Amino acid sequence: MVPKIYLAGPDVFLPDPRSIGKKKKDLCVGYGFTGVFPLDAEFDSTNLNKREQGIQISRNNESLIRSCDLLIANMTPFRSPGMDVGTAFELGFARALGKPVLGYTNDARRFKDRTSEHVERIKKRDDGRFEDSNGMEIEDFDLTDNLMIDGAIYASTKTWVVVPRETKKDYYSDLSGFEACLMLAGKLFSHGQIQKFPGTETA
Repeated sequence: MVPKIYLAGPDVFLPDPRSIGKKKKDLCVGYGFTGVFPLDAEFDSTNLNKREQGIQISRNNESLIRSCDLLIANMTPFRSPGMDVGTAFELGFARALGKPVLGYTNDARRFKDRTSEHVERIKKRDDGRFEDSNGMEIEDFDLTDNLMIDGAIYASTKTWVVVPRETKKDYYSDLSGFEACLMLAGKLFSHGQIQKFPGTETA
């Protein structure tokens, strides 16, 4: 059977999310996969209020993830220094289910640098570490996002987050990083074995 990939990311918030969903699905086919986009789980919301609609979408997406063999997450920062929180949950959910997870971002900056640019005031502690205006330490492990995210990807596939050499102009819609993940996914599933790819991946 053709392996199925859940396509996680803030893509669903774009003006025409189904268009980029189709582009991703088409790329998946070219690499021997079936892409599953969050909006694939359509349902009748006529008699549901907004809260009920939200809960139903959550349940549907969990069901889609369970049905897939692998997850690829668009980790491009979304309304914060970090990735979309819903995408982070989906990545963690797939990881907890024992599924391989891969990720890419269209932002070339490291998590510490993005966070430092986002907060109002930064103070250097006596031990050399930095903190924000609330006295909270700024995470600095030279990773792409929160250490639990990079850690989940590395633990499940022995790959790093795919990071561009420079930030993409089409911040949320550039698919070169996604395609690099598909190449990695092809290697992971070749001969039915997960293979190791240490080092930083670049798109």
